[in-house]
Amino acid sequence: MMTTITSITSTMAASFLGSFVEVVEAFTIILAVGVTQSWRPAFIGTGLALSVLAVLVLVFGPLLGLVPIDILQFAIGTLLILFGMRWLRKAILRAAGFIALHDEEKAFASETDALARQSADRRADFLAGTAAFKAVLLEGIEVVFIVIATGARPGMLPYASAGALIACIAVLVIGFLVHKPLSSVPENTLKFIVGLLLTGFGIFWVGEGIGTPWPGEDLSLIAIFALLAAFSFIAVRWLRQYHDMHMEPVAR
Repeated sequence: MMTTITSITSTMAASFLGSFVEVVEAFTIILAVGVTQSWRPAFIGTGLALSVLAVLVLVFGPLLGLVPIDILQFAIGTLLILFGMRWLRKAILRAAGFIALHDEEKAFASETDALARQSADRRADFLAGTAAFKAVLLEGIEVVFIVIATGARPGMLPYASAGALIACIAVLVIGFLVHKPLSSVPENTLKFIVGLLLTGFGIFWVGEGIGTPWPGEDLSLIAIFALLAAFSFIAVRWLRQYHDMHMEPVAR
């Protein structure tokens, strides 16, 4: 029972946090389009992108059931390690000061400025709708990947989907209530955590794919996350010291 609870909790948490970050980034673009141009192209672009995502899920989703679970876990685990390590690497470098922290308010201002410069163009609505379409499609594909990857184990896909759905609803509700980019959300901290979770899941599933007998089964995920977190914090501290000694300060 404890193993099942651990697996469900970790699956939903990874899916929720990963999807939350992606939806925040897409929402920032949609909001910029709506505020600068009009909500019509923003909603049209978003609707078209969601339709494309639905088709992709309906077409490719059933094909996953034809792949043996051990091969699927190994393949997705490998991709998940690469995906998670990319997030974790950037999060570590941001925390150490080598990369400027991501700022949704700044991204919103930049996108708004770009759209405002296009407002005089006769194709302004089309360009605005295209911006919303690309944002939702690209971030949506990453959400779909996160859901499939975190829910790769038998019976976990509904929980991963629920985590992503809750994240989408949370971003939409918060965003429309405050009517501004979610700059108060500690996105860089979320990316750090998501990087740890996705990398940990990847290691666990690659192990399962090759038949590794994990001690305590799903409970070993906690140990994997803890080891990755310890390594990451040590890396941040060492790199921050190196940065302070040898590099110019980075504007935050």
